[in-house]
Amino acid sequence: MTQDERWNLRYEEVMAFIEGNHRSPSKHRIEEHDMLNWVKANRKALNAGKLKEKRVEKLTIVDFRHDSKKFE
Repeated sequence: MTQDERWNLRYEEVMAFIEGNHRSPSKHRIEEHDMLNWVKANRKALNAGKLKEKRVEKLTIVDFRHDSKKFE
């Protein structure tokens, strides 16, 4: 599996979690820490301008950069 495939798989997992639970991954639930860490790392890379263009497009569609409350 390529890095892009793994990233897309995690993206789909996080988006499904948010849509299904109507909240972002919690820092208080240990089973959600992997998703939360993925969200934080990608938000940081997005804000620093270090993400690939395809990833930026996917994340900006859901207002990933500016809606931190939605994704924390």
